[in-house]
Amino acid sequence: MAELSVFIGWDSREDIAYQVAKETLLENASIDVDVHPIKLQDLIDRGVYTREVDPLASTEFTYSRFFTPWLADYKGWALFCDCDFLFFGDVADLLQYRNENHAVACVHHDYTPKEGVKMDGKIQTTYPRKNWSSFMLFNCDHPSTRKLTPELVNRESGAFLHRLQWAADSEIGEIPEEWNWLEGWSQKPTTGYPKGVHYTNGGPWFKNWQDVEYSQRWLDKAYAIDPGFAPA
Repeated sequence: MAELSVFIGWDSREDIAYQVAKETLLENASIDVDVHPIKLQDLIDRGVYTREVDPLASTEFTYSRFFTPWLADYKGWALFCDCDFLFFGDVADLLQYRNENHAVACVHHDYTPKEGVKMDGKIQTTYPRKNWSSFMLFNCDHPSTRKLTPELVNRESGAFLHRLQWAADSEIGEIPEEWNWLEGWSQKPTTGYPKGVHYTNGGPWFKNWQDVEYSQRWLDKAYAIDPGFAPA
């Protein structure tokens, strides 16, 4: 059994982003890691995802990310992250942030984007605890986490889910910002690299969006995975 299960949000428009996130996470990992895509259509086909389409949802995993504990059978610890990540860090480092009193751990961003629209034309909404849910280390058998049943995820508002209101504030542990380093917002380290670069506004898989931090590293990996890749 893997030491850590990782679930990465998958979007049919950004498969290459998922592939880069997965490959860079695995190649830097010093522990046994299982990586699974969260594919919305799979959950719909299984009859467990029944939410109506939300016009404000910017990705196919806007809500399905909260199926992570269910997909992990409410056992152990599981990491969720968006697909628009580039990893330089070893996820073994995350194990130190496990605390049995916590339902979840994440980077506690105080993030207020200036942009009204993301690179792919989706509306950039602003809300409290924005980006906290883009990288979550779930304590899957914690009582508060076990509240995240398919029924609750299908029923509750986006605000309730993304602001982690299913857990008490004291049950939300903190992970350093270097693990959810927001490109275009977070301070660039003076030496080395962030452990997880998050292209939250748009990444190098978009045309005219290569002038972002660490884009060449992302592109090199994308071309290694798919020599025919071209930004769209």
